[in-house]
Amino acid sequence: MNVLESIQVALEGIWTNRLRSFLTMLGIIIGVAAVIAVVAIGQGSKSVILSEFEKIGSNLFVIYTRWEEGKPVRTWEDLTVRDAEVIQELVPEVHSMAPVSFSRTTVNRGDKSIMAQFYGTTNSYAEIRNLDLSRGRFFTGDDNKAGRGVVVIDSNLAEDLFGRRDPLGQQVMVLNQPMIVIGVVQITDSLIGMNDSRSIYLPINTMQKVFQTRYVHQLEGKAITKDTVDFAMEQGIRILERRHGKDFYQGVTLESDLEMVNTVMGILTLVISSIAGISLCVGGIGVMNIMLVSVTERTREIGLRKALGARRKDILFQFLIESVTICLIGGAIGFLLGIGLAVAIAVIAKWPPVFSWWPVILAIAFSSAVGIFFGLYPANKAAKLDPIDALRYE
Repeated sequence: MNVLESIQVALEGIWTNRLRSFLTMLGIIIGVAAVIAVVAIGQGSKSVILSEFEKIGSNLFVIYTRWEEGKPVRTWEDLTVRDAEVIQELVPEVHSMAPVSFSRTTVNRGDKSIMAQFYGTTNSYAEIRNLDLSRGRFFTGDDNKAGRGVVVIDSNLAEDLFGRRDPLGQQVMVLNQPMIVIGVVQITDSLIGMNDSRSIYLPINTMQKVFQTRYVHQLEGKAITKDTVDFAMEQGIRILERRHGKDFYQGVTLESDLEMVNTVMGILTLVISSIAGISLCVGGIGVMNIMLVSVTERTREIGLRKALGARRKDILFQFLIESVTICLIGGAIGFLLGIGLAVAIAVIAKWPPVFSWWPVILAIAFSSAVGIFFGLYPANKAAKLDPIDALRYE
């Protein structure tokens, strides 16, 4: 019996016992589907995260003060607006630098009062963060020096406050201080961004006056190139240490954040894939069980074939083919199910599904390996049957 005849016999046997065969394949189907879906989802989400990081800029870095228990309390003098100017002046690798102060309070217009996140900064911030202004402009250096009451709001907040009206030139109230809207930042769908954010950007001098604080939470910088990010950040930290005589400054780059995301996603993929691998092993045990049942049911057939001249390796090969065929069919169904699941999740999450060939090869190879490994014992048992004893079997 050649390979094609063995496959035909295997398919006939699977079709004859459809329900039993499907239940046998179920573990293989679930395992392969899980592996395919996890890999596809991981690749898709990684692609989206990478694109989102690139939108912000891979040469971005942030410097802040590191809090440690038992250490002196940080003061407003630890980071200042002047620090950002000095770093930009002294470090050629720094393209632009901006101080950033955060606060959260309500912004009011008429009877509307909405909680928003405030960012007090300089005009360099828009370039550093690649802010996309759909209307108006960002505030200038002159706006900051004069401490003008101007703000830039995001599109979500603009819609909440003004509806379909043009927000430019309109007045809003912040801590009982009037502010004029001069620009609108467009908020787009993002996996890692604040899609539902309500953000306001204003000159840092204005913010310090309105909020009555001189505290700067962090310095954000943009290096000349991606390759100089680490050096620019380290030089900035050294300048701060020399200026203030303290050593609690710390920096982080967007690349390090991306590496952390990749590490977390890699661990999650490994854990879920391991669970899928257990499912495949359970499915393989099911294949072994059903093949042992098949050997018992076809004992007389095996004896007859041996009596007609079938060799031991022919019987071994036939049952191995049947085992592998069951696993490959289960693997194919699992692959289609995994692709469908990955596409469905990608549609819900609003990211493009990303596929590669290696999961397909992995699914086929693993299914074949499971079929051979767990089918070898039943096949060998069938091949060892004595033809006389097999013919006498009832």
